[in-house]
Amino acid sequence: MKNLLTQIPHIQMKFSILIANYNNGKFFRNCYDSIISQSYDNWEAIILDDASTDDSLEVIENIIGDDNRFKIYKNDHNSGVGITKSKLIQLVDGEICGFVDPDDAITENALQSAITIFKKNKKVVLTYSKYVQCDENLSHLDIPKNSMQVPNGDAYFFNCPVHIVHFVCFRKEIYDKTEKMNSEMKIAEDQDLYLKMYEKGKVKFINEPNYLYRTHSGGISQNDNRPKSREYFAQVIFDAMKRRNLKEINGKAIPDRFGEPKEIYDLLEYQNSISYRIKKKLRILAQQLFN
Repeated sequence: MKNLLTQIPHIQMKFSILIANYNNGKFFRNCYDSIISQSYDNWEAIILDDASTDDSLEVIENIIGDDNRFKIYKNDHNSGVGITKSKLIQLVDGEICGFVDPDDAITENALQSAITIFKKNKKVVLTYSKYVQCDENLSHLDIPKNSMQVPNGDAYFFNCPVHIVHFVCFRKEIYDKTEKMNSEMKIAEDQDLYLKMYEKGKVKFINEPNYLYRTHSGGISQNDNRPKSREYFAQVIFDAMKRRNLKEINGKAIPDRFGEPKEIYDLLEYQNSISYRIKKKLRILAQQLFN
């Protein structure tokens, strides 16, 4: 029996790397090199081009060549990041998914670090790590301190201020049990995904800078859309409040309909107090010790 068992091949989880591209072909070489350098080798990379207006698709195809681990698709017309990312998730074969923007990159251990946690704890539905802020040449500038472990199982957690950041990985099977990503979102579609996954299980922080975030003038979150990001994020938070059937927060009534973003953020202002932050840290510590 022992010899028979040793002949059974070890089955690895497959990791699906999701890349939504729009006019970022000129940066893709770094992204590609970081993917093929992964220490974890059971992965696929799905690329969906959102009808780029430059030569991105040709550049990406030339870089990939005949590497069949990469699959390339194209939208018939420019559809926006929400629709594109939603489509990407439906194209995967892997059990675990993670978005990598074509102008960014990941460290060589990024996939392995996430897979190790998913294998170890089946209750974890999403992982995330620290990230490195880089310049346009992908040279390291800083490792922001906002990424940290958040409390699990808290109906009043909305990732505001933002602690769940790149590199985010999640279980496809659990995602399919959510309402799925809001495809109408033009910004904050990632936050919509995070909160929906958060409601389905535990999230786990990986204390490693596993994502290289490039800052440049053409980035979606760095251009003229930035002033609108708070509005979209407020909508995401409001939707989560309704999805969780919350009626009030800290003694204040939640509005029946979404109106001004400030109205939503004011409901969460108490979470910035020192006393709340101390209680949150103690709650996280207790969860890490006893769960």
